[in-house]
Amino acid sequence: MHAQPSENDRILVGGRGGLGHLTLNRPRAINALDLDMIRALNVTLDRWQRDTDVDVVLLDGAGERGFCAGGDIRALHGMVVDGRVDEVHAFFREEYALDHRIATSAKPVVAIADGVCMGGGIGLAGHAAIRIVTERSRLAMPETRIGFTPDVGGSWLLGRAPGRIGEYLALTGGTMDAADALYAGFADHMVPAAHLEALYEALENRADPSSPTELVLLFDETPEPSRLESAREWIDDAFSAADVPGILDRLRSRPEVEAHETAEVLETSAPTALAVTLEAVRRARGLPSLRAALAQEYGLVLWFAQTQPDLVEGIRAQVVDKDRSPSWSPARIEDLPPERVTEAFAYEPDPALW
Repeated sequence: MHAQPSENDRILVGGRGGLGHLTLNRPRAINALDLDMIRALNVTLDRWQRDTDVDVVLLDGAGERGFCAGGDIRALHGMVVDGRVDEVHAFFREEYALDHRIATSAKPVVAIADGVCMGGGIGLAGHAAIRIVTERSRLAMPETRIGFTPDVGGSWLLGRAPGRIGEYLALTGGTMDAADALYAGFADHMVPAAHLEALYEALENRADPSSPTELVLLFDETPEPSRLESAREWIDDAFSAADVPGILDRLRSRPEVEAHETAEVLETSAPTALAVTLEAVRRARGLPSLRAALAQEYGLVLWFAQTQPDLVEGIRAQVVDKDRSPSWSPARIEDLPPERVTEAFAYEPDPALW
């Protein structure tokens, strides 16, 4: 591959032989997305939709650490603290438009979620036509850990995971390896990292009628069994409870050590984020499309950004001061106002997403 910088050097644009290749190029930040990167990706993908010389798009990340650690939450923290409301709106609107563009692209997008792929990275890779993980992959939607809620279409994927795996992953922010990602529906194929370069060459040099999926299958390997699958009994039992207090009660009553460890994780998470996220995943399960899920998420993220202190506090504790000691409001799930979740879903952002 001979990728060249776009107007934004954090996105490399290259490819040949009918393959368009986009590389997130911010390796020191594990390719965290900022608004300029989102705009560069949108512009290029839009152009390639009309380019008859491009029939497959490859999306990956530079560096050894991962595909994409998510959105640039430090930048988001600054926007919210400074009251730059228009920038907050623009970031989420344009990021969601990019995620939807990938999902609906007429040219199949092959995403390589090698290494870390979290939050906004899931928005890019999780909706691609062909989603590849490796033995190094670590996928997660860890938003509740910063007092936030899974977005970028994450609720759509979580709502379609087997059993109550979606609620478990959403509330805990738990990390998936390749086997877990395949089982939970966040990926389609596991290709060993050592074979990625050969896969790139095959995609560049493919001969008709080989489809991208047929080529990927040449390199696909079956991972070890998923630990999520083996934990289904206690996960489904606990996370089918009606609300977060009920989930905690069931986790504490289970004999499994993992269930008790999960309860401890939830007890330190933001109560507002947990309650809203649980409802979001369950509502997403009944929505008709990714587009509808993104619209629901847009209202929720702006509700958090514009009305709730937990998001700023969570980012402060995790990436600004790094003291890992957030002060949530409220601090305990028992103190969460009963109307809080209803308020979140009633919030109507201006401007609307679509």
